[in-house]
Amino acid sequence: MFHDDQHGTAIICAAGLINACHITGKKLEDVKVVLNGPGAAGIASLELIKAMGVRAENCIAVDSKGVLYRGRTEGMNQWKSAHAVETDKRTLAEAVKGADVLLGLSAKGAFTPEMIASMAPNPVIFAMANPDPEITPEEVHAVRKDAIMGTGRSDYPNQVNNVLGFPYIFRGALDVRARRVNHEMKIACANALAMLAREDVPDEVAAAYHGRQLKFGPQYIIPSAFDPRLIWYVPPFVAQAAMDTGVARKPIEDMDAYRASLAQRLDPTAGFLQKIAGAVLANPKRIVFAEGEDPSVIRAAYAYQTGGYGKAILCGRENLVAENMRVVGLDPETAGLEIINARLSDRNPDYVDALYARLQRHGYLKRDVQRLINQDRNSFAASMVTHGEADGMVTGVTRSFDQALEDVLRVVDPAPGGRIMGMSVVLAKGRTIFVADTNVTELPEAEELVEIACEAARAVTRLGFKPRVAFMSYSTFGNPMGLRSEKVREAVAMLDEMDVDFEYEGEMPPELALDPEKRANYPFMRLTDSANILIMPAIHAASISTKLVQSLGGATVIGPVLLGLSKSVQITPLSASVSRILNMAMMAAYDAPAEG
Repeated sequence: MFHDDQHGTAIICAAGLINACHITGKKLEDVKVVLNGPGAAGIASLELIKAMGVRAENCIAVDSKGVLYRGRTEGMNQWKSAHAVETDKRTLAEAVKGADVLLGLSAKGAFTPEMIASMAPNPVIFAMANPDPEITPEEVHAVRKDAIMGTGRSDYPNQVNNVLGFPYIFRGALDVRARRVNHEMKIACANALAMLAREDVPDEVAAAYHGRQLKFGPQYIIPSAFDPRLIWYVPPFVAQAAMDTGVARKPIEDMDAYRASLAQRLDPTAGFLQKIAGAVLANPKRIVFAEGEDPSVIRAAYAYQTGGYGKAILCGRENLVAENMRVVGLDPETAGLEIINARLSDRNPDYVDALYARLQRHGYLKRDVQRLINQDRNSFAASMVTHGEADGMVTGVTRSFDQALEDVLRVVDPAPGGRIMGMSVVLAKGRTIFVADTNVTELPEAEELVEIACEAARAVTRLGFKPRVAFMSYSTFGNPMGLRSEKVREAVAMLDEMDVDFEYEGEMPPELALDPEKRANYPFMRLTDSANILIMPAIHAASISTKLVQSLGGATVIGPVLLGLSKSVQITPLSASVSRILNMAMMAAYDAPAEG
């Protein structure tokens, strides 16, 4: 039997204690712990922290009749007796004096401000009685500004929430067919939760807290129950502990693959992005983040570099970048991110000369170009890429797609024979669909639809898919006809005259392209399977359709991915989240040419 309110509470309590000691600089083997309420959950908590290194002689348990001391007979049983200690202290107030840690699994009001005031410096108080804690955080902080406080309540920081533990313990235990859940597995779970709390907190968690940005510190030592990473972060630690201690009957041979499979169960983008990430990890790239002063960009750049994807370069003013690093919980001295100030860069003259040579016959004076390089970070970042000092760039967080693209095109040429366009990746119901053009050409002519199809097919092939193109329309093979459908028909006729290496068909509505069972009335269709590239007849159709499916739920949209440039540049949506910026950085790295 594994009781969640017993062992689950112990694990989350232990995770919080690990991080509280980390913040205060205390060692587990040295802390003095007082537990009030040695019931099932209290004793489980005491046993677990002792197994983690807290010394038994430093632990005092107190029940409703006082301290559990050796020689006491009243109200004792075999479980309480195991935690009795040699001490002359007899009351909770006496036991708490000078203690480092106070754990409460008892009742409202059991702790007083006077008790808290008597504790050692930087005390740790977990008042876990529900629904009302033994003492409130407001009461604690009124007498101790240096205290780290946790409760069982969701409306206070550092909630000791059992849901952080038992689903992921059992996921790991079941996946290796563990015979039992032992101390080592529980400790592994506690350590995993403690480490996860120190990671950068995803925007999805901030959204659950009405936008409040959470970062590791006294007010955030335990991960949020809304953290989507729990499902793939914690179980592998538990599974590994089960394997190491010999209780696993079905060992996992490839832990990385196991972690990836867990991520895919929760996030439909995981499989697609893991493929991209794997390729980038094997061939890391230098990516310049043009809007390097933005806090979300800083966090994404840090995640990119610490994730092993390559070197992240922030473009911005050093003092402002450093200030915003501190805002998001990073130390500018140890973060390891390179910061380049465009105005002060020693490459500035070379970039100006090269860009002036491009723009001098397009109405730009040299001083105009100097101003662009000094003040427009898209121009500077794109110049870094064109001069080989970065492999790719990411921008768009603070400017519209059209404005960012215009900035980049001053510096970067289209690819020979390429088509500049946006392609969105839609992941839904186990399938991956690519939609184009979602960003550039408003009302494409037939020739442009052909170019869009060919560019999309090339990109999808690079991503490892076999392209099958369907040209979208409100009409189905001529019924009914209209101006836009006629353009689509012309595009298909033009492809018929070309030697292309991908399947295509059209014009048709989405259901005919995506559901083979709908094709009985059209035996002449050339697609051998469901289409995976949808070429839209106009930009509004492409943009509205992808945004609609994302807004309705049940599908995830990545991108739009920018295609058709001679250098690797990606433009994020305006005010993109950290995860979206990171995804686009990986796409830029993936699309950058291989070294050598």
